Amino acid sequence: MNTYDLNNDLRIGHIVEVSGTTIRVELSGEVNELTRTHAGRVYRIGQMGSVVKIHFGRQLIFGFVTLLRMRSEELLEGGTPIPPDADQRVMEVELFAGGVWNAAEDELNIIRGVATYPLPRQGVYLLTKDELLHLYGAAERQFDDDGHDSLVPFAHYSGADSVPCKANIDKMFGMHCAVLGSTGTGKSGAVAALLHSILEHHAKPEETCHPRIVVIDPHGEYGRAFKQRAVVYRAYDPLGTEATTGTAIDLPYWLMSADEFRTLVIAKTEREATSQNNIVYKAITYARMVAAELVDPSPTAHGEPAPTDGLEPDVPRPRVGVTPDKLTEFDHDKPRPFSLDEFRNHIVYLQAARVQGGRLQTVTATDFAKSFKSILDKLGVLRRDPRIKFLMKEWSATGPTLATVIGQLVGKIVSEHGDHQDIRILDISGLPNEVAGPLTAMLARLLFQYKLYEKVDERERDPVLLVCEEAHRYVPEHGEAQYAAAQSSIRRIAREGRKYGIGLMLVSQRPADVESTVISQCGTWVVLRLSNAADQQHVARFLPDGLSGMTKALPTLAQQEAIFVGEAAALPARIRIKDLGKDQLPKSETAKFARGWSLERLSETEITDVAKRMAP
Repeated sequence: MNTYDLNNDLRIGHIVEVSGTTIRVELSGEVNELTRTHAGRVYRIGQMGSVVKIHFGRQLIFGFVTLLRMRSEELLEGGTPIPPDADQRVMEVELFAGGVWNAAEDELNIIRGVATYPLPRQGVYLLTKDELLHLYGAAERQFDDDGHDSLVPFAHYSGADSVPCKANIDKMFGMHCAVLGSTGTGKSGAVAALLHSILEHHAKPEETCHPRIVVIDPHGEYGRAFKQRAVVYRAYDPLGTEATTGTAIDLPYWLMSADEFRTLVIAKTEREATSQNNIVYKAITYARMVAAELVDPSPTAHGEPAPTDGLEPDVPRPRVGVTPDKLTEFDHDKPRPFSLDEFRNHIVYLQAARVQGGRLQTVTATDFAKSFKSILDKLGVLRRDPRIKFLMKEWSATGPTLATVIGQLVGKIVSEHGDHQDIRILDISGLPNEVAGPLTAMLARLLFQYKLYEKVDERERDPVLLVCEEAHRYVPEHGEAQYAAAQSSIRRIAREGRKYGIGLMLVSQRPADVESTVISQCGTWVVLRLSNAADQQHVARFLPDGLSGMTKALPTLAQQEAIFVGEAAALPARIRIKDLGKDQLPKSETAKFARGWSLERLSETEITDVAKRMAP
């Protein structure tokens, strides 16, 4: 018998109701057990996420099983009891695709979505393993092929373990994606499996894939997973005992926009008055003009002669040889270097100055404390904080350039062993939120601006993926973000990144807490087990292909199992993420309490050593 021929041995029931893409199937009385043996194989009936088919001559309709229940349960909800001997088993199926079987060429042509709806009383059949192979193979062949293979195998289809599940990375990253799952379900492992698969992929047999992937890692998990294939930039390691030592990163403060820098130097607990914001904006603009040699430096002491042009002392005045138009056109938000000393001098000796006897003198102590002192105090604290020395190091003409900074993130880096280190991991563990937020915002905005200013041919050769772990910190659904400064940058990449060749991967264990307008921009979803009802409902609102019914399977998914749907999926599917070696997994193991409590306690000496590391 040919593949997809009508075979009554595979019939398991008939349709009793059609409601859009959802159908209800009454299982046949011949189905005594939830298994069926065919051609030496045992097939399970009614498993969540399993695929069934409906015949229309040579046409076929495919659907996922989303619910299996007794009819009595449904009738009891409406207050109508039913005798046990009259009870029936009812299966709910979500239709997702149609197809036409060409027996002469042994080929299945798939049509995504449902064009022809079945009728009540039509039969419903199991799919054999060979038919499942044809189904997924036909779906994958639908993707456009420009001569480069964009299908990357990173999992296997549940129920057909020998069939690799491939993600179309052009669509997955070009239209953004989300990896969601409760704590401990293998979420970080799924991200690592996908990234490892990309590193191993050959878009053409003779060409090696060298991705540009930047991972923002708030927990220091991913460094161990990629070893020689990644550069780990550790912003701060207070212990110096991490397995992955990390590389020093150049991310100087002057890369920040005026608003990001304002967020950094005006603490969240303070009254962010308009006047304080303006103080920062004026000082950063002036300091950047000084570095660009458009204006003269600020005084370094009180008592300097006051300007005589009638303007305020802190107004920028073009230096000799510079036209006023240069100052008018100056954009203070572009990543131009500036000196923190100049920033401070402008506040102290120009903004906090008053004219007395034709000279610039300081304002009263009361006025200084009211408007300027808190900003300068916070700046001093930041400059002395060892955790952010990499960020607050004073700019000099011999320091890193903008090109150097960007090169760290997307440039070619080869290890001493000859390995291409294509993944760049920014480990921000250990950083306080008030610093991690502006730092993340600066990184996201820098990557977006870099893509914005590339020419079309440069963008084609240089697509970039930004991976945001703990996405709910950046773009929360309610309340203020822990990384509030990063919110607008991540939103902009979500809305506009596709046009400029920058993709976004949002990773979160709390999808209900991720902003709806951002998560709805994701075209592909890898959803692992979610036990929280609010998370399930939130995901159901955004699942494409009318597959919200698949969320019923989310609480019952096994470890490493996921629902894979969206633009990058050949067909919506229940999958099992491929296994990785222990040295390829992120460092996210759960503590072994039974083992730990069976071992000897820490000695007083060891506790003392820990205390010294806490407060050296």
